[in-house]
Amino acid sequence: MTERQTDAGPGARARMRALVAIALFLALLAALFLWQPDNLYLWVKALHIIAVMSWMAALLYMPRLFIYHTDAAPGSDQSETFKMMEQRLLKVIMNPAMMISWLLGLYLAWSVYGFQGGWLHAKLLFVVLLTGVHMLFARAVRAFGRDENARSARYWRLMNEAPTLLMILIVIMAVVKPF
Repeated sequence: MTERQTDAGPGARARMRALVAIALFLALLAALFLWQPDNLYLWVKALHIIAVMSWMAALLYMPRLFIYHTDAAPGSDQSETFKMMEQRLLKVIMNPAMMISWLLGLYLAWSVYGFQGGWLHAKLLFVVLLTGVHMLFARAVRAFGRDENARSARYWRLMNEAPTLLMILIVIMAVVKPF
């Protein structure tokens, strides 16, 4: 009999691979801070962008899972598969990527800009709002896990746009620095 992705084995292996990837990422970051290369800023910026891309990918995918999950009958194999996918996405990608994005972003805001600039304050506000969306999605994962989703697929389609709109505003603030 073949092993299913919802079995404990694949989940444990996926978790281990994710932990190894996070450990390597953090080891690279620690090595950079110990080494202090002349282009440390560029390294931190690159790692920040990688973490943000991972976070955004997860934030854009999660509501799509919710949309399909709302159509699955509670307790069905399909519903249980969605629960597993949502939990793994949250714990293995979304949460670590958000934490790394915040840490590196705050380091850059402090070390490069001294937390000065209207554009930076606006960007931080939008990142706080994006974190709020993240927390809303995390609560939804727990609600779906208890078979207590109270939201429609239409609601999740609308919520799928929130990370996109915030991402656009954040990128404009970071690149254009309009004020």
